[in-house]
Amino acid sequence: MSGMGLIATLLIGGIAGWLAGKIMRGGGFGILGNIAVGIVGSVAGGFVFGLLGLAAGGWIGSLVMSTIGAVILLWLVGILKK
Repeated sequence: MSGMGLIATLLIGGIAGWLAGKIMRGGGFGILGNIAVGIVGSVAGGFVFGLLGLAAGGWIGSLVMSTIGAVILLWLVGILKK
């Protein structure tokens, strides 16, 4: 991964994690936690989109896919905490 690719991944991951925290009515996990949730959410979102036969392209598509994945991840964490 090139330097710009890494920066873009971290930026999209951070925004996706922050958005997921807002959607799920949480305060988030701080900047590093949000980036981690966003990156893991991106993987989860890619898996879910693949199962549904959907594809996301570009910055906006990646952000939407990552945010959906991060929301799913936070939802699962919420279930496991109960």
